[in-house]
Amino acid sequence: MVASHSPRPRLIARALLCLAVAAMAGCSAVPNRYPLKGDAKPHTGVASAHSLPVHGIDVSKWQREIDWNAVRAAGTRFAFIKATEGGDHADERFLTNWVGAARAGVPRGAYHFVFWCRPAHEQAEWFRRTVPADPTALPPVLDVEWNGHSRNCPKKVPRAQALEMIRTMLAEMEAHTGKRPIIYTDITFHQEILEGEFEDYPFWIRSVAAEPHERYNGRPNWMFWQYTTTGRVPGIVGDVDRNAFYGSEQDWQSFVSTNCDPRIRHHLERRGLCTGK
Repeated sequence: MVASHSPRPRLIARALLCLAVAAMAGCSAVPNRYPLKGDAKPHTGVASAHSLPVHGIDVSKWQREIDWNAVRAAGTRFAFIKATEGGDHADERFLTNWVGAARAGVPRGAYHFVFWCRPAHEQAEWFRRTVPADPTALPPVLDVEWNGHSRNCPKKVPRAQALEMIRTMLAEMEAHTGKRPIIYTDITFHQEILEGEFEDYPFWIRSVAAEPHERYNGRPNWMFWQYTTTGRVPGIVGDVDRNAFYGSEQDWQSFVSTNCDPRIRHHLERRGLCTGK
């Protein structure tokens, strides 16, 4: 919860005001750090995301051919690239994007989309076979949300089963990459499965119409915020998800160099859970 003395409510109010008068000069509460980027359908509820200094994208085959040099020139600081889903599907453009982002100098990590009808160890093995154990990469991401439209999978599974699958895949992804994975999730899945769980893992959360603290109970220390699915970025045709890192430039550099959340780094180091590249 936000304390009554917190500046965040004032920040949000000023952010909304800035959006309302975007055509006017002198609005500095939400600086346009990435003037070459945009949003086809901007939402005032996530305006404060633009006050955060480090932004990036996530992509899959649906973004088609990407000009990674243009993406970087627009100010993109990181990219999460879809690699695998289930136990037998690899994104058709994963390796092209993986290599292209690296060549352009965009820090990138790979993500796996969980199928609830496939054993966890099989999904982890498929990720290992598809994603290089690249010491220069960002930590891997485990994408956990309900996926009722995926190849005859059940829409949901019991909470205990979901948690056990997640624990298995997180452990095996960490063993493969040597880096503590990031958990990506949405509002519904977090509420039904993840509240109070995995406090020692970084979270990447989706909230495209409201501040994260308004939608995610008990998760104040999220690391990444996916705040729109209708972003516009040079080098990509059409919609692309845009994301913001929670902290300062110094926080970002600390995360990149240690693969660890700076806010709990010392706690994790004592447990042997925080390692550099």
